[in-house]
Amino acid sequence: MVKIEQRKIESTLEKSRRRFTLAFYNLENFFDIKDDPYLLDDDFTPKGFRKWNNSKFGKKVKKISKAISKIGLDDSDHPPVLVGMAEVENKDVVLALLHSKKLRNFNYDVIHFDSPDERGIDTALIYDKDHFLVLHSETIPLMVQNTNGQRDFTRDILYVHGKLHQEEIHVFVNHWPSRREGAEETGYKRIKAAETILQRIRDVKSKEPNTIIMGDFNDDPNSESIQTLMGSGMFINPMQKLLSPESGSANYRGEWSLFDQILISHSFLNYKKGTHSFVKAKIFSPRFLKEWEGRFKGNPFRTFAGSKYLGGYSDHFPVYIVLDEN
Repeated sequence: MVKIEQRKIESTLEKSRRRFTLAFYNLENFFDIKDDPYLLDDDFTPKGFRKWNNSKFGKKVKKISKAISKIGLDDSDHPPVLVGMAEVENKDVVLALLHSKKLRNFNYDVIHFDSPDERGIDTALIYDKDHFLVLHSETIPLMVQNTNGQRDFTRDILYVHGKLHQEEIHVFVNHWPSRREGAEETGYKRIKAAETILQRIRDVKSKEPNTIIMGDFNDDPNSESIQTLMGSGMFINPMQKLLSPESGSANYRGEWSLFDQILISHSFLNYKKGTHSFVKAKIFSPRFLKEWEGRFKGNPFRTFAGSKYLGGYSDHFPVYIVLDEN
C-alpha cells in the first residue's frame, strides 16, 4: 500500500515537472519616475499629478514581481515560462522586476520595443531562458486612423518566434486600442488589429504554425474583433467560459470584463511526442490580488483609483494557460 502511494506521489511530481504555464498581465501604468520629454508621462513623475516617486515605484516592483512569481503554482512547480505584459513604459521597468528578490533567481530575460503610443506604454514579453529560445522578434505596427483621418498612434503588436523546449511557437503580445471614445465607435480599430495578426500568420511559412495570441484586447470573447480571429478557424479561445457576472479579469463600475485573454491554435490539442498540449485556462485571482473589504471587495487591488493612490498591484488580474509537454 505504501509503495502504491509512493508511486502516485512520484507520478504527480513528474507530471508537474512537465507542466508549464504561459501568462499575460496588464500592469496598470508601470512607469519609471523620470520625465521623458517625448512622452505624455508627466503625471508619473515626483512633481506630477500622481506624485510618482521611488517609494511608490519600489512598492509596485515588489508587488508585481510577487504576483508573477506565484502565477500558476497550483498547476506547475515553477512560475510561468512566458509572461506577456501590457502598460510598461520601457525595458528598464521590466528589468527592475527581473532583478527583484522574487524573480532574480529565475533565468528570465525580456523582449521589449518602444512603440509609438503617445503615453509611452508598451507591451513586452519575459521568458525563462531555461525553457524558451528566441529565434526572432519584431514589432508589427497597427495602422489605424481616427475618425478625423489622422493616424492613431497606438501600441504595436509584439511578435516573437521561438522554441518552447523543442517545439517552435509564434507568440503575439497585444494591447489593442482603448474604448475611451466608446466601444462601438472604436471597434473598427480592434477589428483591424485582428486582421493585422491574421495577415502576419499567413506570412509564416508553415501549414499550421503553433500560435499563441495573448493580450489586453479591450474586447470580450464575444466581441467582433475576437470573433474575427476565431472566424479564421485557426484558434480556440479557452478563456471563453471564464467570463461571468461574478468573475473576469477587470471590473468597471460593478461589471466584470475579460479583456485579458490567451488564444491558442488547434495544434495545441494534439498529444504527439515533443509537442505541448493544452490543459486548462485560468484567471489568477488569489486573495492578495483583491480588495479585501468595502464596496469594491473582490475587485483587483489596483495601484490608483482615479487620482487616489491605493498602493495595490494592478487594475487587472493576470490570466494564464497550462500546457503539458508530451
